[in-house]
Amino acid sequence: MKICLVTAFPPSRGGLNEYGLHVAQALSNLPQLNLTILADKLRTPEPEMDGFDVIRCWSFNSLANPARLLRAIDKLQPDVVWFNLGFASYGSRPLPAFCGVVTPALVRLRGYYTHVTLHQIMDMMNLENASVKYPRLYRLGGWVATHLLLMANSISVLIPAYRSTLIENYHRNNVHFRPHGILFGEPELPDLARRGVAEQRILAFGKWGTYKRLEPLIEAFEKVSAEQKNVRLIIAGANHPETPGYVESVARSVAGHPRIEFTGYVPEEQVAQLFRSATLLVLPYSSAAGSSGVAHLACEYSLPIVAADLPEFRDMATAEGLAICFYETGNTNRFADALLSVLQHPEWRRQMTERNFAAALRMTMPIVVRQYLRLFDLDHHSRLLAPELRARRLPRWLPYRSLCASVVSRNATSWQQDWPAR
Repeated sequence: MKICLVTAFPPSRGGLNEYGLHVAQALSNLPQLNLTILADKLRTPEPEMDGFDVIRCWSFNSLANPARLLRAIDKLQPDVVWFNLGFASYGSRPLPAFCGVVTPALVRLRGYYTHVTLHQIMDMMNLENASVKYPRLYRLGGWVATHLLLMANSISVLIPAYRSTLIENYHRNNVHFRPHGILFGEPELPDLARRGVAEQRILAFGKWGTYKRLEPLIEAFEKVSAEQKNVRLIIAGANHPETPGYVESVARSVAGHPRIEFTGYVPEEQVAQLFRSATLLVLPYSSAAGSSGVAHLACEYSLPIVAADLPEFRDMATAEGLAICFYETGNTNRFADALLSVLQHPEWRRQMTERNFAAALRMTMPIVVRQYLRLFDLDHHSRLLAPELRARRLPRWLPYRSLCASVVSRNATSWQQDWPAR
């Protein structure tokens, strides 16, 4: 099987580049599969990662992305074109972002099997938190873009409610739910006897400044630290691209605080140690833009999670069996109470740890990727059999009806021999 994966890809820091990397790693480990990554261009040249066939053919905020991608795909002639995208994957400005989102429809019209892993849907985005100037116009553009996205052969979303919304609002039946999956190999069950003994470390990890705000977290932490003496807040990650300087301004406001630490951007090779050293993870969001990759990192390292009570997080926890302690969104007193509840009850913390470890075992990236490949296989065989089914529906009185059906059947069988079995 020959797959083109269209995604932002490291060393680029474009949106969803980490997810694209781990999907590519899982695909590259499978035999009889030829993977080419159609990635975003780098602003400054950097060495490519070893072991991947990467063609950098599109650029963030470029109107030429559809034409560039179509040219690259035509040269490769893949069996499957797999897009890993959100609504802002191809641009921060409306027109380039729209051009990128409609590319899967153009690729399908060109005759290629097209699949989209869609990380957000416009219908459930909080545009106020995203600082959108013309929300009604964005809603209209999002409605049109979603219809065009649904022209792909199939779409996977990472939250069950997204699938229900797309089916109900757009009346399409090609939408599937797939778990987000954990990103780094096999999950780890930590030594619980050592975790949080010398110091209980609350970890906040992400790109901060839009709907991911640090002020409520710091306010809640002040209440927690007044009761817990051996607690520390670790704020990891950099600014969201739309809010430059945000993390630095918050760090200045709490400069000198003995229990608050800012790490800045964390390179991928240091992520594991950061999560292993934590006691719990917090998701202090005012809204959500899809399934949380950070929550799945917490599961991978068996961390309890404290999160704002958002519909997306509730749906994610129910669908994937995650252990999350929810607090009322925006209520810092409830936030502090939730943190204290987890920190002060070791047995409950242990149960949350074990539950998130078990959830991680069920959704390693190789398992998730094989679900996608089974879908591609099913669709491929359905397309091969479609001519035979049409031939068998020919009128019985038609001369050579049986001969036509048998010829089509033999052709389908011969084509299937080139499609790797799993």
